[in-house]
Amino acid sequence: MTAIIQKCTAEDLQELQKISIETFTDTFQEQNSPEHLQAYLEKAYHLEKLEEELANPLSHFFFIYSGQELAGYLKINTGSAQTEEMDEDALEIERIYVRTKFHKHGLGKQLMQKAIDFALQSGKQKIWLGVWEENENAIGFYQKKGFVQIGTHSFFMGDDEQVDLIMAKNLS
Repeated sequence: MTAIIQKCTAEDLQELQKISIETFTDTFQEQNSPEHLQAYLEKAYHLEKLEEELANPLSHFFFIYSGQELAGYLKINTGSAQTEEMDEDALEIERIYVRTKFHKHGLGKQLMQKAIDFALQSGKQKIWLGVWEENENAIGFYQKKGFVQIGTHSFFMGDDEQVDLIMAKNLS
Protein backbone atom coordinates (compact mmCIF):
# COMPACT_ATOMS: atom_id res chain seq x y z
CA MET A 1 0.00 0.00 0.00
CA THR A 2 1.26 3.45 -0.91
CA ALA A 3 2.10 5.89 1.86
CA ILE A 4 1.53 9.61 1.40
CA ILE A 5 3.31 12.27 3.49
CA GLN A 6 1.62 15.66 3.86
CA LYS A 7 2.49 18.79 5.81
CA CYS A 8 0.15 19.40 8.76
CA THR A 9 -1.79 22.63 8.98
CA ALA A 10 -3.82 24.38 11.68
CA GLU A 11 -6.89 22.52 10.37
CA ASP A 12 -5.22 19.27 11.46
CA LEU A 13 -4.95 20.30 15.13
CA GLN A 14 -7.62 17.95 16.54
CA GLU A 15 -6.28 14.97 14.59
CA LEU A 16 -2.73 15.83 15.65
CA GLN A 17 -3.75 15.83 19.30
CA LYS A 18 -5.60 12.54 18.93
CA ILE A 19 -2.74 10.67 17.23
CA SER A 20 -0.16 12.17 19.61
CA ILE A 21 -1.99 10.93 22.70
CA GLU A 22 -2.75 7.53 21.15
CA THR A 23 0.76 6.77 19.94
CA PHE A 24 2.53 8.09 23.03
CA THR A 25 0.20 6.14 25.33
CA ASP A 26 0.54 2.92 23.32
CA THR A 27 4.33 3.21 23.41
CA PHE A 28 4.94 4.22 27.02
CA GLN A 29 1.99 3.23 29.22
CA GLU A 30 3.46 -0.13 30.24
CA GLN A 31 6.66 1.43 31.67
CA ASN A 32 5.13 4.44 33.44
CA SER A 33 2.57 5.07 36.15
CA PRO A 34 -0.86 6.23 34.97
CA GLU A 35 -0.40 9.45 37.00
CA HIS A 36 2.93 10.35 35.39
CA LEU A 37 1.67 9.45 31.93
CA GLN A 38 -1.50 11.50 32.32
CA ALA A 39 0.42 14.52 33.62
CA TYR A 40 2.73 14.35 30.61
CA LEU A 41 -0.09 13.94 28.09
CA GLU A 42 -1.99 16.91 29.50
CA LYS A 43 1.10 19.11 29.31
CA ALA A 44 2.65 17.99 26.03
CA TYR A 45 -0.47 17.54 23.93
CA HIS A 46 -2.75 20.29 25.20
CA LEU A 47 -4.53 21.86 22.22
CA GLU A 48 -3.09 25.31 22.88
CA LYS A 49 0.46 23.91 23.07
CA LEU A 50 0.06 21.96 19.84
CA GLU A 51 -1.48 25.01 18.16
CA GLU A 52 1.55 27.08 19.22
CA GLU A 53 3.94 24.41 17.92
CA LEU A 54 2.09 24.20 14.59
CA ALA A 55 2.28 27.99 14.22
CA ASN A 56 6.04 28.11 14.87
CA PRO A 57 7.80 28.62 11.52
CA LEU A 58 10.84 26.71 12.85
CA SER A 59 8.80 23.54 13.58
CA HIS A 60 7.34 21.32 10.88
CA PHE A 61 4.77 18.54 11.21
CA PHE A 62 4.08 15.93 8.56
CA PHE A 63 1.30 13.31 8.62
CA ILE A 64 1.86 9.96 6.93
CA TYR A 65 -1.14 8.13 5.51
CA SER A 66 -1.33 4.46 4.61
CA GLY A 67 -4.04 4.33 2.00
CA GLN A 68 -6.64 6.77 3.31
CA GLU A 69 -5.82 6.19 7.00
CA LEU A 70 -3.66 8.46 9.13
CA ALA A 71 -0.85 6.17 10.27
CA GLY A 72 1.60 8.49 12.04
CA TYR A 73 3.51 11.72 11.98
CA LEU A 74 6.86 13.44 12.07
CA LYS A 75 7.81 16.61 13.93
CA ILE A 76 11.11 18.33 13.13
CA ASN A 77 12.62 21.50 14.59
CA THR A 78 15.24 23.94 13.38
CA GLY A 79 16.93 26.94 14.95
CA SER A 80 15.59 28.01 18.33
CA ALA A 81 12.69 25.52 18.14
CA GLN A 82 15.12 22.67 18.90
CA THR A 83 14.77 21.27 22.42
CA GLU A 84 18.54 21.41 22.98
CA GLU A 85 20.94 24.12 21.92
CA MET A 86 22.62 22.91 18.75
CA ASP A 87 24.59 24.46 15.93
CA GLU A 88 22.71 26.25 13.15
CA ASP A 89 23.59 23.39 10.81
CA ALA A 90 21.51 20.92 12.89
CA LEU A 91 17.92 19.75 12.64
CA GLU A 92 16.06 17.95 15.43
CA ILE A 93 13.70 15.06 14.89
CA GLU A 94 11.46 15.57 17.91
CA ARG A 95 8.85 12.94 17.09
CA ILE A 96 8.45 9.98 14.79
CA TYR A 97 5.16 8.48 15.94
CA VAL A 98 3.49 5.58 14.12
CA ARG A 99 0.24 3.93 15.18
CA THR A 100 0.74 0.40 16.51
CA LYS A 101 -1.21 -1.29 13.72
CA PHE A 102 1.20 0.25 11.19
CA HIS A 103 4.41 -0.86 12.91
CA LYS A 104 6.73 -2.92 10.70
CA HIS A 105 5.23 -1.41 7.51
CA GLY A 106 8.25 0.79 6.76
CA LEU A 107 6.48 4.04 7.67
CA GLY A 108 9.07 5.03 10.28
CA LYS A 109 11.75 4.65 7.60
CA GLN A 110 9.77 6.89 5.25
CA LEU A 111 9.34 9.54 7.95
CA MET A 112 13.05 9.35 8.73
CA GLN A 113 13.84 9.84 5.04
CA LYS A 114 11.48 12.83 4.97
CA ALA A 115 13.44 14.37 7.86
CA ILE A 116 16.77 13.73 6.11
CA ASP A 117 15.50 15.18 2.84
CA PHE A 118 14.14 18.25 4.66
CA ALA A 119 17.47 18.70 6.44
CA LEU A 120 19.47 18.45 3.22
CA GLN A 121 17.13 20.85 1.39
CA SER A 122 17.56 23.27 4.30
CA GLY A 123 21.35 23.07 4.14
CA LYS A 124 21.70 21.19 7.44
CA GLN A 125 24.74 19.00 8.09
CA LYS A 126 23.45 17.00 11.07
CA ILE A 127 20.21 15.55 12.37
CA TRP A 128 19.71 14.59 15.98
CA LEU A 129 17.06 13.31 18.37
CA GLY A 130 16.39 12.31 21.95
CA VAL A 131 15.21 8.79 22.71
CA TRP A 132 14.35 7.25 26.08
CA GLU A 133 17.20 5.01 27.24
CA GLU A 134 14.73 2.15 27.81
CA ASN A 135 13.14 2.34 24.35
CA GLU A 136 15.32 -0.41 22.89
CA ASN A 137 13.31 -0.80 19.67
CA ALA A 138 13.67 2.87 18.79
CA ILE A 139 17.35 2.94 19.74
CA GLY A 140 17.99 -0.06 17.48
CA PHE A 141 16.09 1.61 14.62
CA TYR A 142 18.13 4.80 14.96
CA GLN A 143 21.41 2.90 15.16
CA LYS A 144 20.54 1.06 11.93
CA LYS A 145 19.97 4.48 10.36
CA GLY A 146 23.48 5.59 11.34
CA PHE A 147 22.77 7.54 14.53
CA VAL A 148 25.30 7.44 17.37
CA GLN A 149 24.92 8.57 20.96
CA ILE A 150 26.50 11.97 21.63
CA GLY A 151 25.07 12.72 25.08
CA THR A 152 22.06 12.52 27.38
CA HIS A 153 19.45 14.86 28.82
CA SER A 154 16.64 14.69 31.34
CA PHE A 155 13.09 14.03 30.22
CA PHE A 156 10.20 14.42 32.64
CA MET A 157 7.23 12.07 32.54
CA GLY A 158 5.08 14.06 34.93
CA ASP A 159 7.47 14.57 37.83
CA ASP A 160 9.39 11.35 37.10
CA GLU A 161 12.85 12.28 35.77
CA GLN A 162 14.01 9.91 33.04
CA VAL A 163 17.07 9.87 30.79
CA ASP A 164 16.98 10.39 27.04
CA LEU A 165 19.95 9.48 24.90
CA ILE A 166 20.92 12.22 22.49
CA MET A 167 21.72 10.57 19.17
CA ALA A 168 23.00 12.27 16.03
CA LYS A 169 23.86 11.52 12.43
CA ASN A 170 26.10 13.58 10.16
CA LEU A 171 24.66 14.10 6.70
CA SER A 172 27.82 15.18 4.91
